[in-house]
Amino acid sequence: MSSSTRKYKDSVFVDLFSEDEKAKENFLSLYNALHGTNLQLSCPVENIRLDNVMYMNIINDVSCLVDGKIIILAEHQSTINENMPLRFLQYIARLYEKLQAPTDRYLRKLSKIPTPEFYVFYNGKEDYPETAVLKLSDAFITKSEQMPLELTVQVLNINTDKANKVLTACKPLEEYSLFVDEVRKQTQLDPEKGFTNAVKICIEKGILKEYLTRKSREVINMLVAEYDYDTDIAVQRQESLMIGIQQGISQGISQGIEQGSYQKAIETAKMMKLKNFDIVVIKEISGLSELEIQNL
Repeated sequence: MSSSTRKYKDSVFVDLFSEDEKAKENFLSLYNALHGTNLQLSCPVENIRLDNVMYMNIINDVSCLVDGKIIILAEHQSTINENMPLRFLQYIARLYEKLQAPTDRYLRKLSKIPTPEFYVFYNGKEDYPETAVLKLSDAFITKSEQMPLELTVQVLNINTDKANKVLTACKPLEEYSLFVDEVRKQTQLDPEKGFTNAVKICIEKGILKEYLTRKSREVINMLVAEYDYDTDIAVQRQESLMIGIQQGISQGISQGIEQGSYQKAIETAKMMKLKNFDIVVIKEISGLSELEIQNL
């Protein structure tokens, strides 16, 4: 089935913090950990997520209106995308259109809007700082002392070996990070039954025990969907690579193509290797040799 017609459901991250019956409790725990507050379960939280915006066909973001703020969360299990500030800018603009009455923007009196905050939670395998900040202005071609437009994204590395303080302050996030570790480990040991084994082991260890016991089959389906999504991305990158090569040849810039295509092939192979694809499949998709792939 082509990626354009396949329909994905929520990721496990989104389900935990946005859709599950205990999502509000989990979200408030995370909000309190990020802000040093103590909002109670009685605090109003409105889910205002826009479907199929952040990641094409997979829904992998959490957007909630709480305490006069719009909190937008995204998860990355692969390399951090440095274009996230621009993507968040496009996202928040659409959210404001959704939240405001069309006539409000034309009022003479200032129309108040919720304050936006943007977070990316990174739990990939590549080394990455405990915290980082991505800025929209980093992408500007020309810069001035006072940027006319800015958007900042807080990146938090939630891998357990980084001991990020947000994990100790938010038990659902800490257990989710441990769950991702277990999934990674079990899929390496047994690609066919890895998801099922990881869910079973986490229940035995008390990691997201109530959630996984209640929704084990749904969680496995979500994990499979995420895995299929990453496969689609790898294929799409390879297709883009081939298109770029063809266009480049026709434009007579073969040298630049060779350099750019090889770099893209390396990026594709790295991502597929992190997702435990068979080396034969990686060779076929990326065009790299077995030795090149092993050295990545």
